[in-house]
Formats: sequence, C-alpha cells, structure tokens
Amino acid sequence: MQLKISASYLAMLLAVMVLMNTYPLVVSQDLVFQSKRNTLLSGAAALNTAVSGLDELTEENVGQALAGVDVAGISRAIISDPYGKVLYDTREAGNAAGRYVFYNELVEALRGSVALYSEYKEGAFHSSAAQPVVYRNQIIGGIYVYEYDTQQASLLANLSSTLMSISIGIAALVVMLSMVFSRQLTRRLGSLQAAIRGVREGAYNRRAILSGHDEFTQIAGEFNDLVDRLQETESARRQFVSDASHELKTPLAAIRLLTDSILQNENMDNATAMEFVSDIGQEAERLSRITEDLLRLTRLDSGVAEAAHPVEVAPVLERAVRMLRPVAEEKGVELLIVCISGAAVLATEGELHQILYNLAENAIKYNRPGGRVRVKAEPAEESTVITVEDNGIGIPPEELSNVFKRFYRVDKARSRAAGGTGLGLSIVSDTVSRRGGAIRAENVPGGGTRFIVTMPSLERGGEEP
Repeated sequence: MQLKISASYLAMLLAVMVLMNTYPLVVSQDLVFQSKRNTLLSGAAALNTAVSGLDELTEENVGQALAGVDVAGISRAIISDPYGKVLYDTREAGNAAGRYVFYNELVEALRGSVALYSEYKEGAFHSSAAQPVVYRNQIIGGIYVYEYDTQQASLLANLSSTLMSISIGIAALVVMLSMVFSRQLTRRLGSLQAAIRGVREGAYNRRAILSGHDEFTQIAGEFNDLVDRLQETESARRQFVSDASHELKTPLAAIRLLTDSILQNENMDNATAMEFVSDIGQEAERLSRITEDLLRLTRLDSGVAEAAHPVEVAPVLERAVRMLRPVAEEKGVELLIVCISGAAVLATEGELHQILYNLAENAIKYNRPGGRVRVKAEPAEESTVITVEDNGIGIPPEELSNVFKRFYRVDKARSRAAGGTGLGLSIVSDTVSRRGGAIRAENVPGGGTRFIVTMPSLERGGEEP
C-alpha cells in the first residue's frame, strides 16, 4: 500500500512538473513570436513607405530612398526587384546586392502576399517577414526583413532552467513528504491490521491504539468498541455454556445417583423403589424444563421470529391464569386479574402467553402462603402496560438489576426447590426487547415485587418492531 500511495503521489508530481515546464514556456514563446511579428511588420512597412514613391526600383534610387532610414530591431533588410534580384542589402559581410535570392518569404511577397515566419532553435529566435512593393497596382519589388535575437532566447532559456530547478526542488520535497506520509499512513493501518489479526486469533483483549483525530483514529475507536462488545458477548457465551452445563449436570447427576442406588440395592422394598423412581421422574421433568428454556433462548438469540400481529391480552391472560390457578391454590395464593378493554400488543400469541405465564408463575412460586398475585393489563398511549404484582418475599434492592440475567437466582436453594431454571425472566426480557418493548422490576412498599412490561400496542399502526 505504501508503494501504491507513493506511486500515486509521483504520478501527480510528474503531471504537475510536465505542466509546469511546458505551459509557461509555450506561453512565453507565443508572446515573443507575436512581438517579433509586430516588429518585423513595422520595419517592413517603414521600408515600404520609404520606397513607395518610386515607379521603378534600382540600386541607385533605392539606396537614395533608404538613406537615413533606421529600422530598430531589424538584423537584416533586403529589397529586390520583381525578379528576385537584390537591389539593397543591409548586411555588410556576405552582402547579396546584385545577386538573385529566393527566400520563401520573398517569393511569397513577389506573388503579392505578406509572409511571416518565426521559430526558436539553437538558442536563438529566427524571425523573418516579407511584403510586396506596389506601384500603381503593379508589383515592382519585394521587401524582406530578418531578425536574429539571442537576448530574449537567453531569457527564455533562463526561465526554462529556473522552472526546472524549482521543479526538481519541489519533486524532491514531494517525494520526501510522500514517503513520510505514506509510511505514517501504512504504520497506522498496520497497527489496526495487527489488532484485527489478534482479535481474529482469539485475543479479545487486543486493542488498536492510534493517536490523533483523523478517520483512522475514529475507525480504531469503533473497532475497540466492537471488540469490547465482542468480548462481552464471548464472556456471556462462556458463562452461559458454563451455567447451562452446570444446570444440566445437576439433574443428570441426581438421576444417575438414584438409578445406581436402585441397581445396587437388590433388597430394596417396593415403596422405596417407587419413591426413587418418582424422584427420577421429577429430575427428568426438571431436565426437560431446562432444555425447553434453552431452546427458547436459542431461538431468541438466532433472531428468527414469526411476524408480529395485534394480539388481544384478555383471552391469553385468561388461559395462562386458568393453567396456573391449581398451582396458586396449592400454594394458598390468591390470583387476581384485571384486563381493561382495548389492551393489545404487537407480538405473537405464544410470546404473549410466555410473558404472562412466566411472570405470574414466578409471582406464585416465590410468594408466601396466604399471599396475593395481581395481574393487570391496560392500554396506554401507543402501548399496553402489563403489571404483575405480588406481596411475597420480595427481591433485595441490590439484586433487582440482575434478575433478568440468564441462570441468575436471588436464592439458589429456594429457586431449585421451587423448580425454577433461572431462565424464565431472561426469556421474558429477551422476548419483550425483541418486540420493541421494555420491562423493569421494582419492590412494592410493605413487601413484594412488581414487574412492569410495556409493549407496542394496536394503536401504533400495526408496525412490527
């Protein structure tokens, strides 16, 4: 990646250098060429004006007409007759007077056109121009002017050299900075990659430590938050597996112990054997309850659920209470229900039954003889509130925040004696949360516990959470 970043910097640098070393020079050359053309045309026009009154061009009259005429900026001036014979030449060495010349520009001029030519080569500007000399609409000769300029060429060469020096300096600086920045960037990416690799290998305590306030630091922060949640999830998973194994091991150990006792005691009377078999049945039933609760939690964790639809609370509550009433009578607990018309929730009938049954069953099991359990459902604004309240043994205030954790029991011995698995409230909490609701537990003044469930109702427009 460092190579790619450096290559991209170098590509951009090359493009800038090419533009920097061509565009200014091209523009400067065009300006010089335009200046040369203007100078040459002005010089040719001045010479043409000087001989314009002659009806015929000869060496004598042209020399006389041009006596004292000084054309600045012209290196050489030639005047010829209509046939290309040179009548006047300002160059002293290699003077062409009396000879025929056929420069392209002069030939064009003798044909009646104005010709211009300019180029930069061999460290100098070479510029030339020609125009015809006309008398009474007849071409009687031609004027050719030429300029050889090394001064402006030298300035252009110096400009090119200066631009090249600046480009080299900028290139060196950019290359150095690109190496520094790319190395710093890849180092930060490498640190993040190393942290990801460590977490992938199971090191959930690995963190990406990046300083600064850029996007990489933000990504590192998001990664660390993700790892924290992953670590919490992994810890919860391990704890869940450990708790589940322990809960499953307890009834299995009891079943094995009871069966071993029956098998090893050949003289066991029928009454004792039946008692042992009854205990084995109870442990098997307990094992079945734990397994069913674990399967429910697994389904909740998988996120696979039936589509929610409006469910009236009253008939589901009546069915749950009808199933629990024998348990309440056996415990000597009074079971009351209050369901106000219009109470409905967005869930499935099975989920609502699970919520109502588990909360009411807990309230009955952990109550005292002669106690009371009251279940109330009432519609509220865009929701339905279900309250399950008892006047039983209550929950210590410091334990209220833990009662929805999996396998958590306030009193483990009493919970097992009551047949609890420690998963009922977890199932209720997960079900309520998945359907967009909320649940909380609080103590009742004077003793007892109150569970309050708030779930989306029919008034929400049938929107599935």
